[in-house]
Amino acid sequence: MQHPARLLLPLMAVAFVSSVHAAPAVDPRIEKLLADLGKARAINAVQLSPDGSQLAWVVRTAGRDVIEVAAADGSNAHRINAKAGDCNETDPAWAPDSRHLAYVANCTSGSGRQKDLLIADAQAKESPRHMATLPGVAQGFSWSPDGKSLGFLYVPNGTRRASAVYAAKPASGEIGVDGLEVQRVATVDAAGGAVHLLSPENTYVYEFGWSPDSQRIAFTGAPPPGDNNWWVAKLYVQAAQAEAKATAILDPTTVKGSLHGLQIALPRWSPDGQRIAFIGGLMSDQGATGGDIYAVAANGGEPTNLTPNTRVTPAWFAWTSAQKMVVAQVSNGQSQVAEYDVTAQAATPTRTLFTLPASIGDGSAEMALSLSNDRAKVAFIQSSYAEAAEVHAGALGDTPPPAVTRFNADLKPGWGKAESVEWDNEGRHVQGWLLYPADYDAKKTYPMIVTVHGGPSSAVMPRWPGVGFGGVPFSALGYFVFMPNPRGSFGQGEAYVQANRKDFGHGDLRDILTGIDTIEKTLPVDDKRLGLTGWSYGGFMSMFIPTQTTRFRAVVAGAGIANWQSYYGQNLIDQWMIPFFGASVYDDPQVYAKSSAINFIKQTRSPTLVVVGDRDAECPAPQSFEYWHALRALGVPTSLVVYPNEGHHFVDADHQRDVLQRALMWFQKYLPPSN
Repeated sequence: MQHPARLLLPLMAVAFVSSVHAAPAVDPRIEKLLADLGKARAINAVQLSPDGSQLAWVVRTAGRDVIEVAAADGSNAHRINAKAGDCNETDPAWAPDSRHLAYVANCTSGSGRQKDLLIADAQAKESPRHMATLPGVAQGFSWSPDGKSLGFLYVPNGTRRASAVYAAKPASGEIGVDGLEVQRVATVDAAGGAVHLLSPENTYVYEFGWSPDSQRIAFTGAPPPGDNNWWVAKLYVQAAQAEAKATAILDPTTVKGSLHGLQIALPRWSPDGQRIAFIGGLMSDQGATGGDIYAVAANGGEPTNLTPNTRVTPAWFAWTSAQKMVVAQVSNGQSQVAEYDVTAQAATPTRTLFTLPASIGDGSAEMALSLSNDRAKVAFIQSSYAEAAEVHAGALGDTPPPAVTRFNADLKPGWGKAESVEWDNEGRHVQGWLLYPADYDAKKTYPMIVTVHGGPSSAVMPRWPGVGFGGVPFSALGYFVFMPNPRGSFGQGEAYVQANRKDFGHGDLRDILTGIDTIEKTLPVDDKRLGLTGWSYGGFMSMFIPTQTTRFRAVVAGAGIANWQSYYGQNLIDQWMIPFFGASVYDDPQVYAKSSAINFIKQTRSPTLVVVGDRDAECPAPQSFEYWHALRALGVPTSLVVYPNEGHHFVDADHQRDVLQRALMWFQKYLPPSN
């Protein structure tokens, strides 16, 4: 097969990218930009010890993930005593004694790769001790409060990472029956030994939490397949023992009030063990958490919405006492950490600790923090448009904690400055991020590329870009880049998130167009040189918007959706659609038809590059074929590129590079930045 670097971007062509790669002959500015983006070292996890005295983090080093341990201020950082050989070290979890650190070592052995759960003494020099061998997929490690066992989510003999965004298994056998992989709560005794499977074998578990006395677990779960049924997961409680009975204490499909038909995440026991709090809301994917904070009695009953009518989006929380929480939330496109007072009926913000124009997280989830037991210290990974990722740690107070690492301190952005843009439309306040062109000259006019985020229940948050697809690199090549958070996004409260239910592509498009108009009133943006791009929901919008307006002169649609009606029968996660559309396609086909680009396809004239993974379970490749086929039939310049063995989230580094390079070249061809 022809080398992808040699494949031109012809009109009316489809390319299937091979796995063989060589240096592409492209604009040297693009080559330099891709090289610069590849210099950032990835920090994949950070954990603060319970006593707040030590940090452990995972950092990409010489092509491998390695764990380092340091003092809480980042000093005396050193490798733990790792197993010899070619190993990736992941998932650090401090034991309650703040001395022992459990982690996973995935190492090459004589028969291939072996995944072992190890535990190291951070204060001694002896080799780590073996706790268990884990053939399969394991994640979400959490010690029981009494330190007697380590819990985690486990797919015994699993063949793929447990997430709908990763490449789906090739379809074979009886679909929905053969080859199901079930993720369960598992434990290993602190002394090591056998793996104990706690949760039922017929329930796929997404998240779990220990009760304060270590005697019970709470978890969210649903029947398999797990990729599909997260949107209908229930909340369960059971004794922390193998073969114990799990009791469903909350089912969002049957409860009354604001939680009815929505999704649940992050179950967390109250300090007295009487209640379980969680995030509930209209969420697009597991892991992209946002909504209101709810609580339900540990023995079941109707849940209480503790944060009704909030104007922010709580995304993570931790109890600090029986009457207080610390909450990480999305506020107007920024990361915010606040203290809340908690009663039986309400969780009320009492103090905003800090707000950051940056993305934060602990590596396991967006917005997640790692706290000391006394809640006096905090650690997280932070990145922004101005600074690449570093570990930040320090006192939890009114001042954001400083960076305690310098892995990426020498990197400087090659793109222009960033600013928050705010406007009002149809009675709603809307926000987005704008990047200026590199080397901006106010006397010149510039093209602008609009990047629509995925979700739609998500938000654009400032972060340092990787080599993969995204809007930031276009700024480095001389474009304004506008990244809006229209209705349907996190950051303005749950009512704002739900504002585009049953209305995909219409109200949010009007928000975006008003944002463009707002920018053009004050900055030298050439309205005749507007581009459009996005991935997932942003890919859908990149296909749909050109059928509604002729303002966009070039488009790159990543993993998009052309036809919601055919999509309903093609995707492997159809459960997400009813909360957003209100009914199945069989019960209300019109609500799907009104947002399907294919029904308005003759109105588009925008040259469009379409890219997708061939094993995408969320936005299947046939949707991209359908859109490309229509444009080809209409004589609209188009190109379709399909990447082998990729899911919704690309994992092959060469594929990540290739798709970004093609997007950059497409806009340079059809939307040149020069005047």
